[in-house]
Amino acid sequence: MKKIFDISKFNLYKEDNRREVKKAKGGLPDSLWDTYSAFANCYGGVIILGVAENKDGSWRTTGLKAEDENKLIKQFWDTINNRKKINLNLLKDDDAETYEVNGDLIIVIYVPMARREEKPIYVNDDLFGGTYRRNHEGDYRCTRLQVKTMLRDQAEKTMDMEVLDDVPMEDLNYETIQGYRNRHRTLKPGHPFERLNDNEYLRSIGAAAISKEDKELHPTAAGMLMFGDEYNIVRHFPEFFLDYREMLDPTIRWTDRIQSSSGEWSGNICDFYFRVYNRITLDVKTPFAMEGGNRIEDTPVHKALREALANCLINADYYGTRGIVIKKEPRKLTFENPGYIRTGKIQMRKGGESDPRNKSLMKMFNLINIGERAGSGVPNIFNTWEDEGWKEPDIEERFDPDRTILTLEFTAKQAKKTSEEKQAITWQRYVNTWRGMGSLRRKILLHM
Repeated sequence: MKKIFDISKFNLYKEDNRREVKKAKGGLPDSLWDTYSAFANCYGGVIILGVAENKDGSWRTTGLKAEDENKLIKQFWDTINNRKKINLNLLKDDDAETYEVNGDLIIVIYVPMARREEKPIYVNDDLFGGTYRRNHEGDYRCTRLQVKTMLRDQAEKTMDMEVLDDVPMEDLNYETIQGYRNRHRTLKPGHPFERLNDNEYLRSIGAAAISKEDKELHPTAAGMLMFGDEYNIVRHFPEFFLDYREMLDPTIRWTDRIQSSSGEWSGNICDFYFRVYNRITLDVKTPFAMEGGNRIEDTPVHKALREALANCLINADYYGTRGIVIKKEPRKLTFENPGYIRTGKIQMRKGGESDPRNKSLMKMFNLINIGERAGSGVPNIFNTWEDEGWKEPDIEERFDPDRTILTLEFTAKQAKKTSEEKQAITWQRYVNTWRGMGSLRRKILLHM
């Protein structure tokens, strides 16, 4: 955290989504606590007191002196420990530091990113009106939907484990279930679950559970999402929507599309995964290789695309808006899902920490060898793209509404110029040279 502020670079800094300055000349400004909430609910940041922003974005000190230090520091710690003002103090004693700049005092406060179980951090004892987040424009108040998402994400028991007490087992699509069981049987012959009947099998994989209400077996939210029919799924997840778009011809809006609401197929996550996976891997080259007398039709790129698609489905917030959107364009794939990244973008890229939004869905995909449990899936995607020499994948996190977007491009990091591009550059150089000549030299060249 303390790497984001270096006093020796004070004159180089400007405000951004990780740094905020406050004058604090007449005492602590009330906006300080909105910024504390915003940083804590995003990726953390640093608040610098005793500094103002110039018109050009540079910083200037505001004249705080050494005698102001004790008063401001005491006021800060008294307020941050007041539960009526701030619901949770995340700071340690050494997270507030003082420096002298140009003869003036500045106070630097390091705000860490709150853990999932600590969010939301809010002010003025107002959960829905006092929760903030940070973007490049500053602090903004979270919507009720965003606050509810943070509250759901606090629990260790993920939302897809919920038992749907009012739903009979017959509401699940048994054609999808049989397809899933056949894949499981083929991939893991002799697995202990193989001998179970369908209901026992669904209970074992987390797709069904005994209700505390009537002591009967009912689908879980994960079971409904994975194996239900779309018209039943939306009764429990009104915003549920799965959308795959092929946009391979710029003159046509899309060349092919798969939607969960079309009524032409089940519309559930399991069937969507396999329909889409077959489309996005259609152009991936498969080298001829044999193992144990069988041809291997799998590559690191195939594995990376499986991980990307499964990661998108497993970590989606199915109560969130706009649904899941997968786009296939010439030499580019985009995976979009509702929901922010629970571990944070940096940790997601680094790997080693698995915190899926839907643990039961992850288990179901893992049983048929799809997805990584150790948090290594996203780093493996980056490694594969590095090995192929392609442009580094891009992870984007958007807020209001919350969305996570992974973009994979099948283009070289530094693409070689085509012959047409070279000709265009040569012609431009010729034109520039011609324009730079004097009129007499042009006439001589024209009559040679």
